[in-house]
Amino acid sequence: MRTKLSVNINKIATLRNARGGNYPDVIDFARRAQAYGADGITIHPRPDERHIRYTDAYALRPVVTTEFNIEGNPIPKFIDLVLQVKPEQVTLVPDDPHQLTSDHGWNTIKHKDYLFDIIKEFKKAGIRTSIFVDPELKMIEGAAATGTDRIELYTESYASEFAKENKKIVKPFAEAAILAHQLGLGINAGHDLNLDNIRFFKENVPYLDEVSIGHALIVESIIYGMENVIRMYQEKLKD
Repeated sequence: MRTKLSVNINKIATLRNARGGNYPDVIDFARRAQAYGADGITIHPRPDERHIRYTDAYALRPVVTTEFNIEGNPIPKFIDLVLQVKPEQVTLVPDDPHQLTSDHGWNTIKHKDYLFDIIKEFKKAGIRTSIFVDPELKMIEGAAATGTDRIELYTESYASEFAKENKKIVKPFAEAAILAHQLGLGINAGHDLNLDNIRFFKENVPYLDEVSIGHALIVESIIYGMENVIRMYQEKLKD
């Protein structure tokens, strides 16, 4: 199974917003990423719109011809956005407005009923659902009970420990993926994955459907060029 690469373009929006105007243009970058081989485009609009804006989601919908993934905390404004834009996938993330970036997965046991109701609404609209989780088996079991289609494994701990040459850190992610597969869930992954650590993760975590990469990919693109970087990721994600 080939693991798909979804390119998160939030950082392009951050650069744009830093100067005002529309340069760089997130629409143009989405087109380029797909032309260079990305399997999808991911955005994560936050309530303060400090990078991707809600209007960007509407503008991107006709441009994303691969697969559109919108991430975020399912507050009412976000739910309305997703139901109107109708991306191929929505990823539910338990972040609050004050977080710099996502830093934990859902407690799928505590929030089971809340997630169940939201997921039911998205699935009724024909939108595939994924929920952001830590690699804990009880949280994987809880995720299955919400009715979600997929989970997204939060990989910050993997990336941090891998950089210290602790390759044993991949074990809980592999175990989580195996259990998720047994429970009928698809498996996505994301957060701090990069060209250095992605291949080892792919080789050791089975049933990996998709990775979503933004910050590292954009930084690496500054060094090597976006077209080269997307091709490098696709090579590392091959079976």
